[in-house]
Amino acid sequence: MSEKQNSFSIKNWSEADRPREKLMDKGKAALSDAELVAILIGSGNRQESAVQLCKRILASADHNLGTLGKMSIAQLMDFKGIGEAKAITIVAALELGRRRRAGETLQLDKITSSQSAFELMQPIIGELPHEEFWIIYLNNSNKVIHKSQLSKGGITGTLVDVRLVFKTAFEVGAVGLILTHNHPSGTLNPSDADKQITKKLKIGGESLDIKVLDHLIITENAYFSFADEGLM
Repeated sequence: MSEKQNSFSIKNWSEADRPREKLMDKGKAALSDAELVAILIGSGNRQESAVQLCKRILASADHNLGTLGKMSIAQLMDFKGIGEAKAITIVAALELGRRRRAGETLQLDKITSSQSAFELMQPIIGELPHEEFWIIYLNNSNKVIHKSQLSKGGITGTLVDVRLVFKTAFEVGAVGLILTHNHPSGTLNPSDADKQITKKLKIGGESLDIKVLDHLIITENAYFSFADEGLM
């Protein structure tokens, strides 16, 4: 059998099995995650079609696109049939999806609840492998006028410069703040350090007429709100 006859390229599949044609005929919502990723890579290997290969890759990521998006180029290349170019294509496509979600949350420019603050920040810090501390700066209508990363640390923690928090607040004219940081471990329990920095910033803000409204601990799928739990 020639290499061409043994090829698992999508163009050589039966029409009913072609995800590109399926997308054209039935729309993008009709395709499975594996079929969509298969369109990106175009072909599988000598033993698997692109869809079969992508099903196996997704299975290794617990069928979770968020988990797949965290896989490195090297990890993807461990799968037979995924070379550097295909791995880069998958990584780039999932990063575009993450940025699209982050861009959509920018429409949410007024914080009305802890949930809305979570939806604003989760795409930014919710899936990071390290800890970051961000501040959301609000005007007197609770509209977001600025948000910025205050610090970036290891998985064990991060340092917070209190003076910089209020310096930025004055520069942008903020009257309210929401503190946010992520826990890469996935735990939602606030540490003693989390409680101490919240208290320190709240006291500092009171003397400057700048309210610290909440502190959110954010993970990939959930959050903990100090305000909701009566800890503010």
